[in-house]
Amino acid sequence: MKTQRPQFVISLICATLLFHLRPIPAVGDQNSTGTTNAIDFIRTSCGTTLYPDLCYTSLSRYANAIQQKPARLAKVAISVSLAKAQRMAAYVSNISRQADYGADHRAAAALHDCFTNFGDAVDEIRGSLKQMRQLGSGAGAESFRFQMSNVQTWMSAALTDEDTCTDGFEDVSDGSVKTDVCERVAKAKKFTSNALALVNSYAAQGTP
Repeated sequence: MKTQRPQFVISLICATLLFHLRPIPAVGDQNSTGTTNAIDFIRTSCGTTLYPDLCYTSLSRYANAIQQKPARLAKVAISVSLAKAQRMAAYVSNISRQADYGADHRAAAALHDCFTNFGDAVDEIRGSLKQMRQLGSGAGAESFRFQMSNVQTWMSAALTDEDTCTDGFEDVSDGSVKTDVCERVAKAKKFTSNALALVNSYAAQGTP
């Protein structure tokens, strides 16, 4: 009997290890399922935008924060568009200072106008985000519609300002600066357009 005791102890240790190594579905699987559902929600919601692939790739990384809530999706989309607009404004500000020392005065003027446009867009997107953060779950339908109308107006104005940025380059000779600015503006506008589309979808619900 004594020779069987070590085998019994070994078997008991192995059983204990196997017990602890078994997958525990409680928390992990719930989080995984929640993330998968959130990603599906984001993909479906992005289908209503003009640039669904860009929408999905830029927002899916925030799936855990967004979950399946349209309000959070709209806020994150606005935040992303704000970051892009701020980066664009900083970029234009930098090259406009360099252009002041150049010979192309039209390009310099166009860059200064573009910087002003993007500065306005940043303010409008920031105002939209602030309004979204002030939305309360207990707000009535009328209050919700009024607040969302403000968000829609500001995001639409921001998109217009971004679009206006490139107007001044129509009289500027083709070159690397003009091409680069116009390409960067076009990309920034896509983020704002997507954010506006998601805001419109959320506003269409009629209640927070």
